[in-house]
Amino acid sequence: MPTAPTVSVMIRSWDIRTGTTGAMVLDAARRAEALGLDGLLAGDHVTFYGYGNDGLITLTAVAAVTERVELKTAVYLLPLRHVVPVALQVAQLDQLSMGRFVLGIGVGGEDPHEFTSSGVDPRTRGARANEALQVIRRLWTEDNVSFEGKHFQLDQVTVYPKPFRPVPIFVGGRSDAALRRAGRYGDGYTGIWQSLERFRAARDLIDDAAVKAGRDPSAIEMGMQFWSCVAEDRDGARERVSRAMEATYRLPFERFERYTPFGTAEEVATAIMAYAEAGARHINLIMTQRTAEENVERAAEIRESLRAMAG
Repeated sequence: MPTAPTVSVMIRSWDIRTGTTGAMVLDAARRAEALGLDGLLAGDHVTFYGYGNDGLITLTAVAAVTERVELKTAVYLLPLRHVVPVALQVAQLDQLSMGRFVLGIGVGGEDPHEFTSSGVDPRTRGARANEALQVIRRLWTEDNVSFEGKHFQLDQVTVYPKPFRPVPIFVGGRSDAALRRAGRYGDGYTGIWQSLERFRAARDLIDDAAVKAGRDPSAIEMGMQFWSCVAEDRDGARERVSRAMEATYRLPFERFERYTPFGTAEEVATAIMAYAEAGARHINLIMTQRTAEENVERAAEIRESLRAMAG
């Protein structure tokens, strides 16, 4: 059996309008760390069908009340922002957390209006992300950075503070373009809504892109992100996760069901372990339980089941 993957759970941001306060979010973060979860995730949107949550702000608050747990964006919509202020924000968060931050990035696009609302042509999001990834590492390690791209132009730019240590960049996505981006620029890759066959093929595409870029493909960590719900009643678990996903993406759950483990913690872990056997070293969970605290508690149960299966 493979080594059990690390398990991180998403911490949803606060919104008093929906009954979630900042204190509730931070209590859940403390609970996750106490339960031994490996990481905490924050999603990121500016105005996704009208709803937003800034992943860096959420994790800055979480960093202040935790000591050990890894902090990840999954995923931060990098092409929606200018790379220079992002470089500074990430550096400050990494220093605050003493090197616990992982920048997971993606290009989004499910709601094109989110991009146009931010003054960004959604058709350019992939190219913007690629340029930003080239620039951001230089801003973290160099002074007087100059760059002449199609979307970003920098003239002798210096950003301090620098990160506590080199911040890992994990690339998320499903498309071949995302896989090439991970191979060229990423320290890790996080898949979503992928069959086992596609996940295995993703490794090959990433490796090919890495070799062409002169990089060591074995240094790129593979992982997966899953929506899930844990309940003894499998039908009840399906109803809860399907309702949450349909409300978020405005698509029928049938589009996602084959990629979405639900049921008991053991059933969910069994589905996930197949990906671990295929090379997934990290697992991100978006739980859809009744409360934020229950989300982290059920994620911890899945983690324990994975560890038991791995021996």
